[in-house]
Amino acid sequence: MASRTTTETTHYHVQKRRRAAFLDEWKGYQKTVRRADEVGLSRTSRRTRVGVYTGIDGDQPTRSMDALVHEIDPGVTSTIHRHSWDAMVFVVAGRGWTEIDGQRIEWGPGDSLHLPAWAWHRSGNDSAGIVRYMTFSSEPMLATMGMSVIDDRGDTPFGELPGRPPFSEGVDGDDAYARRLRRIHRDQTARRSGRLHTNWDELELLPTPRGTRTTFLLDRAIGYQASGITMAMFEIGPGRGQSMHRHPGEAWLYVVEGEGHSYLGTEPTGGVDHPWKQGDLIVVDHFLWHQHFNDSQTNTAKVVRVHMFDSLLETMRVLMDPMVLFEEPPDAIRDAQAGNYHDIVWPAVVRPVWER
Repeated sequence: MASRTTTETTHYHVQKRRRAAFLDEWKGYQKTVRRADEVGLSRTSRRTRVGVYTGIDGDQPTRSMDALVHEIDPGVTSTIHRHSWDAMVFVVAGRGWTEIDGQRIEWGPGDSLHLPAWAWHRSGNDSAGIVRYMTFSSEPMLATMGMSVIDDRGDTPFGELPGRPPFSEGVDGDDAYARRLRRIHRDQTARRSGRLHTNWDELELLPTPRGTRTTFLLDRAIGYQASGITMAMFEIGPGRGQSMHRHPGEAWLYVVEGEGHSYLGTEPTGGVDHPWKQGDLIVVDHFLWHQHFNDSQTNTAKVVRVHMFDSLLETMRVLMDPMVLFEEPPDAIRDAQAGNYHDIVWPAVVRPVWER
């Protein structure tokens, strides 16, 4: 007996309804600024406290990255675990340590770390005060592909844990399989030898034509081997602003110090100003024009910028060519917006202080 399909249930109609429902649902999750005081922290089985700025586990779903805040009390060590995604850490307050595949790294405010995929890690606080740090991970992207896996082993000593998933050596030959084996061997060898820690005291911030001074925190340009997440910090001079630009993809901007506001709009004019202060997370999405301003006339503002550049944004650029996926005004307008960045008197780079 032949099956019959009505026009209401064709592939076209199903897909059309699915797209519309997805976009309607997604609009309800969109945020512009996540206030620090909106993010509640709860105790976890890892003996830590965790709060979600952006991410599905805090009812704030995202597509490629999440942003979480963690706290550890004095004298506490977390359980040891690993996962199929990698994460970047920015220390907000306190002094503690993180063990990554058996290597212990001491850290303090302003330091950054990379937690590679499948690397065992735990963190501890041997100081007298609470430690607080942010993590930015690619878990949402892995979850979208059904490849999000986590493995928690409690207090098992590192020497008793299995290593990262093995991979085959490269082999001779010019066939496609031999080429793949060699390519993946080279890639995994490089990824497992990347840098893990950026000490705040080693940072050098340099002025740019966009009116800020900046530095990489975690990026392949300074020896890191991540899944595509990149983390940089920029500083805005007193009463100054960064020049305007726009790009696709999710981008998080965590306010390390200062207070100000960000312009976001579908056009360079007519948008909305969104105020922010220390501890807030500015969410830049939807290919919006945006520009960040420091509202203090005496102090600078420091912001950590995180986005999925090497993997997601570079792939989007290729797939959507010839569309321009990073756009800023012509140099003359950029320079007018940024002002003369050479006349800014930049202060000494000192470790940030968390004002609770």
